[in-house]
Amino acid sequence: MNHINVTMKRLSLYVVGLFFLSLGVSFSIQANLGVSPVSSLAYAFALTSGLSVGMMTVAANILFIIVQVLLGKRLSLREAIVQLLITFLFGFYMDFTLFLVQLLPTPETIVMRWVFLIISLFIVSIGLLGYFNAKFPLMPYDELTFVISERFKMEFSKAKITSDLLNVVVAGLVCLVFIHSLGSIGIGTLVAAYFIGKIVGWLMKHYQKYLVQWINMDKKEKPEKTKSHVALKEKNAEQSS
Repeated sequence: MNHINVTMKRLSLYVVGLFFLSLGVSFSIQANLGVSPVSSLAYAFALTSGLSVGMMTVAANILFIIVQVLLGKRLSLREAIVQLLITFLFGFYMDFTLFLVQLLPTPETIVMRWVFLIISLFIVSIGLLGYFNAKFPLMPYDELTFVISERFKMEFSKAKITSDLLNVVVAGLVCLVFIHSLGSIGIGTLVAAYFIGKIVGWLMKHYQKYLVQWINMDKKEKPEKTKSHVALKEKNAEQSS
C-alpha cells in the first residue's frame, strides 16, 4: 500500500510538473518577446509549417531523440517509445494551455509583455522542478540535457543553459531560412535561456529535499511501525520472563 501511495505521489508530481512546464511556455508565447527555449524549435516549426505548437512539439522531440543517440546514449526501443508517449502528452498540454492563456487579455504594452515573460520563467522552472523529482521518464529535450551533462561532465544547471542556447540557435536558423526572420527568437528567448537554468538550480537547492521527503513519507512510516512493534514484543517478552 505504501508503494502505491509513493507511486501516485510521483505520478501526480510528474503530471502537474508537465502542465506547469507547458503553461510557462504558453506565457512566453503570449509575451511575444521570443518564446522559451524549451519550445523554441517546436514554435519555429509551427511558424514555418502553419501547424499547431503541440503537433510540432512531437516533431522537434523526434530530433532530440536522434541527437541523444548521436551523443552516445544507448536508447532502447522501449525507452524511445516512452519518450514519444510523454511528448504526445506534452504536445496536448501545449495546445491546451496556449488556449487557456489566450483567454487572458493580450499583453499589448511592453511592461505587460515583460510581466508575462517573467511569469513564464518561474512557471517553467517550477514545472521542471516537479517533474524532474518525480523520477519518471523525461521528455526527449530534457533527457538530452542530462545526456549533455554526463557526456561533457557538466553541472546540470550549466548543461540546461547549454542545451537551451543550442536549441535557440537551431530555431533561429530554421526561421531565417523559411520565413526570413528570427520568428520564434527574441530578447525574451535569450533571457529565458540564461535564467531558467539559474532558477532551476536555485529551486533544486532549496526545495528538492522537501519534495523528496513528501514523496517518501509513506516509505518511512513502515519502518517506524516495525520498530514500535519490535519494542512492544520485547517488552511483552520481558514481562513474561
